[in-house]
Amino acid sequence: MVAQDVHEGLALDRTLFVPARHPPHRPVGAVLDAAGRAELVAAAIEGDGRFALWSGELERDGPSYTVDTLEALRAEYAGADVYLLLGADQFATLESWHRPDRIAELATIVVAYRGGAADAPTTAGRFCGRSVPTRQVDVSSTEIRERIRGGREVRYLIPEPVRRIITESGWYKTG
Repeated sequence: MVAQDVHEGLALDRTLFVPARHPPHRPVGAVLDAAGRAELVAAAIEGDGRFALWSGELERDGPSYTVDTLEALRAEYAGADVYLLLGADQFATLESWHRPDRIAELATIVVAYRGGAADAPTTAGRFCGRSVPTRQVDVSSTEIRERIRGGREVRYLIPEPVRRIITESGWYKTG
């Protein structure tokens, strides 16, 4: 829903979902592997021509740094306007990211504020972002994993194709 709000709010041609192969801020094995995350993303956006899965991260070794992804996207989509969508929580930590100044050069930073806070701050340290109000979605991936581990239902909290894959695969049942 948030991606849809941003896509419409910015009148984008295409919104790319980019699952990280190895998120540098998470220990290996802390989350579902990259292939599994890509499968869930593909299932979530299937049939919606506005959205596409970009697999460039999955093909690269080492940590998945945003700056490297943006460099690759700039090369692949030469001349296109590139936007980087961040939640307000992630935007607040941008100063600590790998090569944040280069990130800001490569893409317009878009900050999604939950609950439609159009007047939310758009600066974090020396960085500025463009605010896009989005609807409040009070569901987190942590909550989804915890509900599954606890044997509780996640129907209506995630897209049905995603729920089906998770259920059939047994992902998140333990750990």
